[in-house]
Amino acid sequence: QVQLVESGGGLVQPGGSLRLSCVASGSISSSVMVWYQQAPGKERELVALISYRGGTTHYADSVKGRFTISRDNAKRMVYLQMTNLKPEDTAVYYCNRPKGFEWNWGQGTQVTVSS
Repeated sequence: QVQLVESGGGLVQPGGSLRLSCVASGSISSSVMVWYQQAPGKERELVALISYRGGTTHYADSVKGRFTISRDNAKRMVYLQMTNLKPEDTAVYYCNRPKGFEWNWGQGTQVTVSS
């Protein structure tokens, strides 16, 4: 079972930027990878998805044009570049495979957008 560790979160003002990272303990090269967000009191939701080699990406409507997902299979890393952050982006962010194919969840990384 691959272990996932997310990092890069923090407190940022509205309009700011953050870059989240996710490192896997094993190979991710044959896995579609997803960033999820879980806001307080809400279910975990897909934010961004990237295909095996990074050629195809998909974003939730709420983050289109602001977030960019990328990956480096050699380093077993997945990234989420977040720009023009809004208070409604406040959540814990997790990376994993698509629903139904998840590995064990990591601890996530907290992103708080507040002035």
